[in-house]
Parts: sequence; C-alpha cells; structure tokens
Amino acid sequence: MPAQSMEELVSLCKRRGFIFQGSEIYGGLQGFYDYGPLGVELKNNIKAAWWRSNVYERDDMEGLDASIIMHRMVLRHSGHEATFSDPMVDNKKNNKRYRLDHLVKDQKADVQAKVAELMGESVENFAALVAALNANPARASQVLREAGVRDAFSGEVGEWTEPKPFNMMFKTTIGPVADEDSYGYLRPETAQGIFTNFKNVVDSTSRRLPFGIAQIGKAFRNEITPRNFIFRVRELEQMEIEFFCVPGTDEDWHEHWLEKRLSWWEAQGVPRSKIEILDVPKEDLAHYSKRTYDLMYDYPTLGHEEIEGIANRSDYDLGSHTKNQAELGLVAQVEENTDSIAKLTIPHPETNKPVVPFVIEPSAGVDRAMLAVLSEAFTKETLENGNERIVLKLRPHLAPIKVAVIPLARNREEITTVAKAIKAELQGLGLGRVLYEDSGNIGKAYRRHDEVGTPYCVTVDFDTVGKGEDPALTDTVTVRDRDTLAQERVKISELGGWIQARLR
Repeated sequence: MPAQSMEELVSLCKRRGFIFQGSEIYGGLQGFYDYGPLGVELKNNIKAAWWRSNVYERDDMEGLDASIIMHRMVLRHSGHEATFSDPMVDNKKNNKRYRLDHLVKDQKADVQAKVAELMGESVENFAALVAALNANPARASQVLREAGVRDAFSGEVGEWTEPKPFNMMFKTTIGPVADEDSYGYLRPETAQGIFTNFKNVVDSTSRRLPFGIAQIGKAFRNEITPRNFIFRVRELEQMEIEFFCVPGTDEDWHEHWLEKRLSWWEAQGVPRSKIEILDVPKEDLAHYSKRTYDLMYDYPTLGHEEIEGIANRSDYDLGSHTKNQAELGLVAQVEENTDSIAKLTIPHPETNKPVVPFVIEPSAGVDRAMLAVLSEAFTKETLENGNERIVLKLRPHLAPIKVAVIPLARNREEITTVAKAIKAELQGLGLGRVLYEDSGNIGKAYRRHDEVGTPYCVTVDFDTVGKGEDPALTDTVTVRDRDTLAQERVKISELGGWIQARLR
C-alpha cells in the first residue's frame, strides 16, 4: 500500500533522517528545510540522474552554474520586478496574512460557491475567479466577508482587507553602503543566469542552434504562505534547461521536451499514469510564455499539483535583454535599423544572419521531485507472519545507501574485520554510499534499511569466516534483496560484480 497521506511521509523523513525543519531548535522557520544524512544523498542522486540524462547523454547541451545574487537590472528587464507577485490579503481581526487563491481554495465547497456567485464567476474556472477578485480589490474584500470566508488559524469568519500584490523576490544589500545603487536580488529562478550568460557560452563553446544550457541551483521566493512540507518553500532548488532553437521550430521542440521529461520521470519511478498534462490556458500563462505544459503529479493529500513546467518562452527573455542593453547603450547594434545586438544573438544556421532564438524551458523543482519519488516509493506490506513493514522501493540509482554491510556479531573481530574489508572494497567501486552497519540486531537492521530504501544488505556471519556448520560456505556472504526479501549466498570474490550488475 503506497503512502495515503503527507503525514506518513513527513513522519518517515524526520524519523529516518531525510528532512528536518530549518532552525528547529529555535522553533523552526516557516518555508525552510534542512536535508539530513539520507536526504542529502537522495537529493544528490536525483540531481545526478537529471544531469546525466540531460547533459551527459545528449550532444546538444552545456552546463552552467550562475551566481545566486543578481544585478537588479537583470530582474527588472526580465519583468520580475513588475510581475513576480501574488495577491495577498490580511485578516484585520488577528493580523494573519494569506495568499488570496490559497485562502479561497481552502474554504468549504459552499463558501467557494458563494464567492463565485457573488463575483459572477464559476468555481470550476478557479483561475478566472481569482483573477476577478484580484482585478477588483474593493469588491473582493466585500465578497470575502459576505461569503463567510474563514480564517484558517482561528476558524472564524475574517475581516478581510483588499487584495494587493506582493512581490516575492528577496532583496539584499550588496556592500557596506545601503543606497539605491547597492542592492540586488536573490534570484527567484535560475533561468536569468542562463540568459545573461548566453553569449558567453556561445563564444566559449562555438555552439550553433539548436542547443541547450542546463543548470541546477538554488532559487528564493518569499512565499506569502509556504505550506505542504517541502512542496511550497521559500528556499528551493531547480533543475532547469533553456533550449535555444530557430524561431518556427519551437513548437516541435516543445513537444520533444514534453515527451523527454515524461520518460525521465518514469525512469525515476514516477509513472505517467500519476501525471496529468495541463495545457495552461492563455489567460493563466506567465508574462513570458507563448505556451506552457504543466506536469501535475498526484501527491498524497494534496492531489494533482505541479511537479514540472515546460514552457515555450519564445524570444521574450533574450529579446528583452537585447532591447534594454541597446537602450542603455551597453553594446553596439549589429545592423542599422534593427534591434539585433551582438551581445545576445546567434547566427541563423542557414542564413548566418544574427537571430534572437526561441527558447523551450523544462523546469523542475528538486524538492518537489524528491517528494514525488518518496511518495511513489513508500510502501506498506503485510508479511507472511502477519507483521507489517514499511519499505521505500526506490529505484536503485536513487537509493541513499546502495549496500549495507552487516556483521552478524559486532564483538567478534574475525567477523567485523571481514565486514569492514568488504565495505571498503564495495565503496571503492563507485556504487554510491556503502554503509557499515553494526547495530548488533540483524532483524532490526533489515527493517531499518527497508525503511530507507537500501536495495541490498550483505551479512557476514560465522560461516563466512569458516566457523559455521557448513565448510562449503566459507568466504561467502548472505545478500538480502529489499523488495523480494530473497536471500542468496554469494562468494566474496564475486560480490562486487554481483552488486554492480544489479544496481545498473
């Protein structure tokens, strides 16, 4: 049985050292999480799988790691200063603050229906309803009160303020003097670092269209109401591609990347049957988007929520930065009477004339990916003896611990010496993390490694060191399979190859 609720996953993550609340000893900090010993391994494995698939296994991709803090002009001319905001409302009774769409969505069905009725909209078209509320702040405030919209904290009908936009970017001072020229922003997305480095990458790699630039990195969004564990946070990590193509070929590349990304998710254990493809309506598109597919994964408790967006950004970003560079006089124009700027164009592969390419952007959150992978792997099973076990059936390449080496008796040097030697040999094969486990109770060790998703446990016992009842088992170990519970005796000399073949 898979995870039935988010609470089950939160409990497992805390208990087994995957994810902790940020600044927990001081009461925690909302929207910030720390990844524990096993969480950092799983997170790194997810990122490695993404990088391997999108960079190493393709011949049309380069990598990048851009700075987290960005010049304010970058985010001004990208449109983020003006548009990267969410509608915010306050309850004047208790000074609690909410994001408007979250507040309405969390109400009971009859209250939602009343809000829609008073606004002349339909609950079914929720985005249009929120847009209508946001477009008429005075009316929205009145409707929220008349419909009986309740405060999530107090449970009482609130006295709601007019919705107002709240820009979610984190502003920071650069250097010791705080004035108009000394601030920047923590980036709200990794994309702009790719766009501003576009020409640097082209010049240093001699790339021609079509090609992409991939990046994994932190982004920061000052969410009004972060919630649902690591699904909506203020510090997140993105796996993002900007794929540059000839204008006119963008729609074909958009479909290409949709299929590639669905296949990748399936390879990580997230089946297509759990992902709905939302072709985002035009009225809901981001300011830069020509068309966007949102991949909506069916999370426990949350239902279908976005796990990845695949956007056709057209030439908005490079075009915008190109135009504004010209207006600021930072670069010279290539031709007279044209907006083509040497800084952010590339030769057309057929005409060789400067062109601002179109861009397809597959963008996934590492944290949301981790939550989806854990959701799919989480399994409750009833064993033949009636006992229940929790097992994380992670794909082997994602498992935080690939192999646990367990001495049957931790106080017998002849056994522990062999176990440590096996651990060292397996670790040297580059499998990932191999753990020496000397808890002293083999049954508890097996259950613990079931819960954290370790594919194989290797047990060194008395037979291994020639002190058992069967001399034929000398220099062999027992290997236990996480999923089938099958146990197989394998020669130590063949163990490395045996494990490698099954972890591929």
